[in-house]
Amino acid sequence: MKKLHILIIFSFLAGACSVNQQSQPPTKSDTPIPLTGSSLWISPSVPSHLRTLAESWNIPQSSERETATIQLDVAQVGSSSSVWIYALVAPFPTLIEDVSFFDVQDAWNGSAREPFAGHPLLMAESTLRALTAVWGEPASGSVLSVAEGELVDKAWESMPAWGIVPFESIEPRLKVLTIDGQSPIRKDFDAAEYPLVVNFGLTGAGQNPELSLPAANRDPSKLTTLILTGVTALTRATASRMETKGVLYPGEAIRDVLRGADVTHISNEVPFYSNCPQPDPKQADEVFCSSTRYMDLLTDVGMDVVELTGNHFGDYGPEAMLESLAIYDEHNIPHYGGGADLNDSLKPAEVEHNGNKLAFIGCNEPDVGAFPTATNERPGAAPCDFQYMAEMVHYLSSRGHLVIATFQWSEGPDPTPYPAQVETFRRMADAGAIIVNGSQAHVPQIMEFYSGAFIHYGLGNLFFDQMRTGGSDITQKEFIDRHVFYDGRYLGVELVTAYLEDYSRPRLMTPEERAEFLAEYFEGSGWLAEISAP
Repeated sequence: MKKLHILIIFSFLAGACSVNQQSQPPTKSDTPIPLTGSSLWISPSVPSHLRTLAESWNIPQSSERETATIQLDVAQVGSSSSVWIYALVAPFPTLIEDVSFFDVQDAWNGSAREPFAGHPLLMAESTLRALTAVWGEPASGSVLSVAEGELVDKAWESMPAWGIVPFESIEPRLKVLTIDGQSPIRKDFDAAEYPLVVNFGLTGAGQNPELSLPAANRDPSKLTTLILTGVTALTRATASRMETKGVLYPGEAIRDVLRGADVTHISNEVPFYSNCPQPDPKQADEVFCSSTRYMDLLTDVGMDVVELTGNHFGDYGPEAMLESLAIYDEHNIPHYGGGADLNDSLKPAEVEHNGNKLAFIGCNEPDVGAFPTATNERPGAAPCDFQYMAEMVHYLSSRGHLVIATFQWSEGPDPTPYPAQVETFRRMADAGAIIVNGSQAHVPQIMEFYSGAFIHYGLGNLFFDQMRTGGSDITQKEFIDRHVFYDGRYLGVELVTAYLEDYSRPRLMTPEERAEFLAEYFEGSGWLAEISAP
């Protein structure tokens, strides 16, 4: 298991204060730096976050470089420079994944290739000036300068579109395109191999050591990746394959993807039970359990937090549920959305990594009133109390937590969520959740951006034996959502797509399968996927 700082939140605390989760410009000091007779010129190429830092020094500014004693501008690579990383972005429903740096250079020089031919690179004026200092003047019409706060909306309105933004300006409605396989929102990012880098430095400040610039605008020690997954049910035909091909068999093809995240979430619907019978791939009833040995699969794929909202958690009664909880505790895996009693089931789980505080909260909607959920005297999945959940989401968010709200909802037959599902998921976003996720879906469902949150109504299965249903392979198609956080802020999501084989074993989709799957779901989500993969 990955090393994490893990806490469980037991109750509301009085006097909760609001914490601003937005990333802030780096600051040196709140007090003026005494530089008598000095003046500062800030180049128009300087990005806004770096400009804000320089302005905080309270040095009189000069409008002319020649008359200033200190200049902040694009600099040569050196020990005194600040490395500023930029990202190549497009509207989120864009199918293309990766471009070469030659393609970016050709676009700058006015000869963009498909699929971006005829579409100028969008960027703020400061970005345009910074890149011009490094690459030379762009060709006429190859770049369109857009006000910093308007770039995302402009890109969506102009689809197909692409642009370049500083790393700190990445936000969830933008898709970060990789350049020759490198992306600044990935953990394996190598700045030395990445072309969208500009160095900024100070001249004339040699006698003023108080004037220092941040080393870079991207610090890997502030980055966290989270993977959310759909239904896991290690039973029936899936369990039968594990018995004949090995307990770790289902995860072999996607193990590296799941383990690659800093925090990996699994929604395990089925209890572990020592007295679980041998699996029957043709089992007629839907009363499920898993051998305790199967926990090895979940630890092997790097599970860091387990969701227990599933309909089948209580299938084998309190004894199996309590045994499952003991196994999770033994492996130091925090649980939420279910528990030893009502209070335990309702408690959010908090996971802190690289200073990013993630809080998970979830509940079971379909079982309330029909099947046994947790009570004061009985273990079980957390029954949905939407008022409580919204209040807890608001409370956690107000204390600086990045809240992930997940639901076991009534199962739908197609990608479209139920109206009540939409209403409730949006309610959690309005309360402050930055991710709202449906964990129930055997059929993957559509997604949306709403009130600053990313809502995915259902991811589909992860490990479960559902193959073709009624002539369709829709239950074999899976989303695995990789979410990215930086310095207390949500940057967005990368959609990993997988395809279930052999009743148990998902593999990554081929490029052709992925493009078709994403195009279908982007269209279903009300977006136009106009940029095709080459």
